[in-house]
Amino acid sequence: MKKTAINKAHHVLSGKMVEFAGWELPVQYSGLNQEHLAVREKAGIFDVSHMGEVFFKGPQALDAIQYITSNNVKKLKPGKIQYSALLTDKGTFVDDLLVYMFNESEFMLVVNAANTEKDYNYMLEHTKNFDVEIKNESYDYSQIAIQGPLALELLKDVLGLELEDLKYYWFVETEVEGLKSIVSRTGYTGEDGFEIYFKSDEDFASDLFLKLVNFWKDKGVLPAGLGARDTLRLEAKMSLYGNDIDEEHTVLEADLGWILKLKKGDFIGREALLKQKEEGIKRKLIGFEMIDKGIARHGYPVYVEGKEYGIVTSGTFAPYLKKAIGLTYLPIDKTDIGYEFEVGIRSKKLKARVVETPFYKREK
Repeated sequence: MKKTAINKAHHVLSGKMVEFAGWELPVQYSGLNQEHLAVREKAGIFDVSHMGEVFFKGPQALDAIQYITSNNVKKLKPGKIQYSALLTDKGTFVDDLLVYMFNESEFMLVVNAANTEKDYNYMLEHTKNFDVEIKNESYDYSQIAIQGPLALELLKDVLGLELEDLKYYWFVETEVEGLKSIVSRTGYTGEDGFEIYFKSDEDFASDLFLKLVNFWKDKGVLPAGLGARDTLRLEAKMSLYGNDIDEEHTVLEADLGWILKLKKGDFIGREALLKQKEEGIKRKLIGFEMIDKGIARHGYPVYVEGKEYGIVTSGTFAPYLKKAIGLTYLPIDKTDIGYEFEVGIRSKKLKARVVETPFYKREK
């Protein structure tokens, strides 16, 4: 298994280590529920160094990204970030990603760990006609996410970072402990938070992680693992590649039409998505909560009017909301709020209902 530069800190903190996308990472430290609630109420510190960083540089960097992604890169400004999708010609997902714009000829694309090599090769293959240099620098970068209501104050007090004026989905290039870094106001938890990208050795990375974790542990700030990251993102209805979005479902079906800009000009998947929009989608990703007592897990069968239709794409007992929630695809005429269907749990068919999403939305 690959190890992040922060790996040493996880063992110091007695993290329960597991294999994830080829990396050794902590699934939890003190406990999933405790870590989840710390992020909602205080702050949690995550090692997300397994995520991929691919850099585009050159005169046609913007045009190349515009061609392979769904959103409109021309709407970006230096320091702005965009959520987008890397698409197949069917309008389905190669991956979802973040696009960071440094200037019109230099960008960073942040992709999912399990897809890094696949994405990089796909990008190279589909940008051959553009004057752009593409480099996969994923193994050089560490990334720490600081998420929760205390995140802003914590970074100010621990690292001296003044980030009050940094808006959501913007970033700055600055120094962290004397090291050149990128700090963005982003996250995968539904809370206010920041992500720090930097190149360093293991000692620096682990020491920085431990410094952030230990500074306010008496206030309830905790290191958080993959388990809490998954339950937090689900409460906020943030899609997970391989579960909720994949190469079998389009951007429109995934209820992500807001990252699709059909009028921007030619891009991979545009024709298929134009056709689908004109004809109307036949299924859509929805959020649900269980009516009967039971927890719907990923892969459990979903029944519509007694007939098996699909599977639960994501599901859990939500620690903050204190109820069982999940995501699944339903026929478009069965997606109204309040519609009831069934989930197969331990040989029983238990009732669930469509609800508004996100399940959780923080107060601003």
